[in-house]
Amino acid sequence: MRLNVGLLGGGSWGTTVAALVSRNAPITLWARDAETVDAINRDHENRKYLSGIKLPPALRATGDIGQAVAGADVLVMGVPSHSFRGVLEEARAHLRPWVPVISLTKGLELASGKRMTELIEEVLPGHPVGVLTGPNLAREIMSGQAAASVLSMEDEIVVRALQPLFHSGLFRVYTNTDLLGCELGGVLKNIVAIAVGMGDGLGAGDNTRAALITRGLSEITRLGVAMGGRPETFAGLTGMGDLIATCTSPLSRNRHVGVELGKGRHIDAIIADMHMVAEGVKSAPTVMALADRYGLDMPIARDVFDVTQGKRSALDVFRGLLRSSVGDEAHPG
Repeated sequence: MRLNVGLLGGGSWGTTVAALVSRNAPITLWARDAETVDAINRDHENRKYLSGIKLPPALRATGDIGQAVAGADVLVMGVPSHSFRGVLEEARAHLRPWVPVISLTKGLELASGKRMTELIEEVLPGHPVGVLTGPNLAREIMSGQAAASVLSMEDEIVVRALQPLFHSGLFRVYTNTDLLGCELGGVLKNIVAIAVGMGDGLGAGDNTRAALITRGLSEITRLGVAMGGRPETFAGLTGMGDLIATCTSPLSRNRHVGVELGKGRHIDAIIADMHMVAEGVKSAPTVMALADRYGLDMPIARDVFDVTQGKRSALDVFRGLLRSSVGDEAHPG
């Protein structure tokens, strides 16, 4: 059966996923920016977010959200966390019942602390929900480099039915039914990437980076398991895999924020210079609230929260790390 796909969001990752899906199914991408829509349709390029990369002619864009949603058998959400709820509410009037909704967004809603799939369930009850997540840097994938991702939904039958939509050539898509664990891995790794970037900006070495990534993974796993995720999920593509890519790539927005913080720049100035969203900055307060709710110590996440809130500098944080007490690696206090 040929499925029609609607994708909401004209950023780098939304455009990349739309280009991949266009090889397997008819897809319409909705973007709010009229110039982006025109450039995709006329020149097969998203100049704002993926300049210099040709998009498949089969990918069509529209500025009319109803046109993208009304005929969709699958809806993909590629908008940032701060506008996710609003776009869902816009789409609701056009969406047919029972259409699966897949999130690409690795963030939490600031006001409620909810994951994006929880927002989908709240705004669009009755629709199967899922996430596509993993170590997926958009520009690398659009350049034809091999990558792996995970499509996660709680219903194994539905997730296997949708898997071929996203699987394409060198872009390998696995399935996982641990929806909470997969989604949390994508959210939490952004905060660790900011910490690693701060170290890089301060001139720290590879040993420091390895320690931060490893201890960061420990923090992510503790919170994820406390919230109901499966431990093995965090050792897979959506946990460790995504963490490594985001913490080490020069293409990573969250790492870039950390690097600039490490150089002594203020968070407001860094964000003002970026035209893409670094979700880790917005997620940090919510993650700290979750850590407090579950009674967990997350020192790396707390340091990132303090620096992104302007309470301490990156240099102060790293001096503090050197003075902090150490205990059993497997059973931290």
